[in-house]
Amino acid sequence: MTLKLNSQTAFQISLDMHSGVPVYRQIIDQVVAGIATGAVTGGDQLPTVRQLAVDLSINPNTVIRAYRELEIRGVLETQQGTGTFISHQTLERDDAERRRRLSQLVSEFVARAGSEGFTVEEILERIQNAKRKK
Repeated sequence: MTLKLNSQTAFQISLDMHSGVPVYRQIIDQVVAGIATGAVTGGDQLPTVRQLAVDLSINPNTVIRAYRELEIRGVLETQQGTGTFISHQTLERDDAERRRRLSQLVSEFVARAGSEGFTVEEILERIQNAKRKK
């Protein structure tokens, strides 16, 4: 599902119901990744809980849980009667936390790709190709 957050940005949220990762967690991870890549920035408005739940065909309580956790982390700000927005606050983690999270992400990705039959060499080759295209 593609979200149009402002006139220049289209932001994609994709759910994989077979990944084993809870849906609320997938929403959180994708919003945080969108901020990290610059696909979304401070002040961008997210869809309402109801709208996102309808668009993704999920229970509204799942969206509430994701939005609530993102708000606790300072990633989102909810303004009563106005909506939910990406916070202008930057995400800051200490170096140890960043390295730990990156290791976790790489391990999860390699495990998922391996279960699909891809080798580490194929993954590295694709990453190098993506890096060259930037």
